[in-house]
Amino acid sequence: MSRDARETRRRLIEAADALFYSEGVHGVGVDRIAERARVTKRTLYYHFESKDELIAAYLAARDGPQLERFQGWFRSSRGTVGARFTAVFKRLAEAARDPRWRGCAFARAAAELAGLPGHPARAVASDHKHTLEAWLARLLAAERIDDAPALARQLMIIVDGAVTQILVHRDPQYAEAAGRAATALIDAAIAVRDRRGASSAGLSRRRA
Repeated sequence: MSRDARETRRRLIEAADALFYSEGVHGVGVDRIAERARVTKRTLYYHFESKDELIAAYLAARDGPQLERFQGWFRSSRGTVGARFTAVFKRLAEAARDPRWRGCAFARAAAELAGLPGHPARAVASDHKHTLEAWLARLLAAERIDDAPALARQLMIIVDGAVTQILVHRDPQYAEAAGRAATALIDAAIAVRDRRGASSAGLSRRRA
């Protein structure tokens, strides 16, 4: 692909991102995207065979930056794992106070496309969520927490539940409440780990 073609494709995805995220994937037609990207509709269809393909590309372009943002919130925080998750949810609350915030692009697109199980954008959304869940599981496993994958899944439910409640009520305090719930789960899992460790240490001393 030539540099000009790559630049045109980039402009199309940026235009799609601005419009799809603010108005939804069903509410925006390809004419508006082409106009915003300053290309013809024919050029749009040269780069993307269909609107469905463009929706998938829009989400794929968000995948890495969105993951890095969430992970960056965690890496930049301090304290125990539980305390760092409290900080992550506080950052989510801050983000949600921006009037341009529309929640999770992946969850919103998947909901709009719920009646189309074979839609390529749904696969992108699913992969994104699985990647985040796998990262959480690795993070928790590094803390020697029992059944880290199960706890990671619970945390995913809390994250997406918080985003949904904020969207419904336009109240960022749901993120802070979610942070407390996530921290309680993590702290409880760590307490189980510590009790197990103390019990194993005591048994070893008795055997010695």
